[in-house]
Amino acid sequence: MPQHKREGRRLTVLHISQPVDGGVARVVTDLVYAQAHSGLRTVVACPPGGMLGEAVAASGARVLSWPARRAPGPRLPGETGRLARLIRRTAPDLVHAHSAKAGLAARLAVRGRIPTVFQPHAWSFEAVDGATAGLALRWERYAARWAACVLCVSEDELRRGRDAGLAAHWAVIRNGVDTGRFRLADAAARARARTELAPLRTLLPQTPLVVCVGRLCRQKGQDVLLRAWSRVVARVPGARLVLVGDGPDRDALRRLAPHGTLFAGEAADTAPWYAAADLVVLPSRWEGMALAPLEAMACGRPVVVSDVAGARESLAPDHAPHCLVPPDHADALARVLTALLLDQRLRDTLGRQAYEHVRAAHDVGRTAEAVSGLYRELLGPSPAGPGPQDRAAPDARHGPGGRPGPFTDRREHIRR
Repeated sequence: MPQHKREGRRLTVLHISQPVDGGVARVVTDLVYAQAHSGLRTVVACPPGGMLGEAVAASGARVLSWPARRAPGPRLPGETGRLARLIRRTAPDLVHAHSAKAGLAARLAVRGRIPTVFQPHAWSFEAVDGATAGLALRWERYAARWAACVLCVSEDELRRGRDAGLAAHWAVIRNGVDTGRFRLADAAARARARTELAPLRTLLPQTPLVVCVGRLCRQKGQDVLLRAWSRVVARVPGARLVLVGDGPDRDALRRLAPHGTLFAGEAADTAPWYAAADLVVLPSRWEGMALAPLEAMACGRPVVVSDVAGARESLAPDHAPHCLVPPDHADALARVLTALLLDQRLRDTLGRQAYEHVRAAHDVGRTAEAVSGLYRELLGPSPAGPGPQDRAAPDARHGPGGRPGPFTDRREHIRR
């Protein structure tokens, strides 16, 4: 892949992320790794701790410490001031802010003076209720003017933003996963994972196993899953549920958990958990496009997800009747999980189709190419003119055989 240059030097992209763990951190890590190896100079500003800083540093990116809490609060002015100083020192050609808090601080710090891509990874006004939701919505409507592009990870996410009254320059680039790291897990890989993962060593080989990977918080809906689980085991005796992840709701979820539920904690590598599973579930209350279901499908596992933003777009064709449930609906979730656990042939079929779908439509390499194409569009051509990758960029918008790929061209100006 050619070097990215501007006026005789490498382009510098500053990624800003407040989440340093979970799906957003994995998206940023994969994107930075691909960009660093394509010739971009990548810099990442993020809070210390978590997996993000160490992971992106391993790719060659420069990491800047930006202490910031996840939620807005009285520390926001200081966090914004520190970020503004980091931006001046870095002098990036483009700023790419990930998730609500980084999008808030970055747009306040830059105010449109540098091309800024804001990627919400799920809308902040959907994560809260009442007066707080109203404040978040008014902010997003106002701050859209300071983004050269609002980059959504699903058509659903774009539609929800537009319907909420945001006037923005939009693009949609669907999430992708590393299909080299998350790869098809056959029966031997399943047995090996159950042997190697310590919490599973006491299980019988035939034990039905459901895995949920995600931050333990209200967004991911593990409380809904735990309410559904007692109904599942009534129909599928001996079935086990594993929650992989950590978060603020850990203690409350432990109190709610039926007997036999396993809490695995944070996992540096989630691929073995997908390999060990018969079925993967993520009953989120809101998303942009969740990463864990894509990872699970890349491993050949069927997934059950709630019908929130990005869910239908992430599933393989015709999987919705088997794999999609209303959000916050424990009864429906229990029925779908039970039906799939009792039908191995259907699970095998869905898993194989899911694997093929993710490889065709959600490979992270194509996602990264599409993001680089968006950067080039926002920054304009280099003085040397377009290189081979510039000419090839439109192809990143389609999958093999002309099928839609991770990039859907939905850029438009929406006037008030």
